[in-house]
Amino acid sequence: MNLAQLKPGEKGKITGIGTIGPMKRRLMDMGMLVGEEITVGKIAPLGGPIEVTIKNYSLSLRKKEAEEITVEVAK
Repeated sequence: MNLAQLKPGEKGKITGIGTIGPMKRRLMDMGMLVGEEITVGKIAPLGGPIEVTIKNYSLSLRKKEAEEITVEVAK
C-alpha cells in the first residue's frame, strides 16, 4: 500500500521509497525514512496535496510523491 491510499487520521510505517534520483533525495531530506511513523492529516478534494505529520512536524506532499512511498498500516 502507498501513502496516497491512507485515509485522513490513519497512521502508517514507511517500508520503502519507490523512486530514485532527486525525488528520492528530496523525500529523504524531509524525513521520509524507512521505519518512520507517518500520519495523514488532510487530503485536498481532488487528491492532492496530502498533509502528513512525521517526526512531530507537518508537511504537504503532491499525490505523485505520496504514491512513491510504501507504507504498512499501523495497528
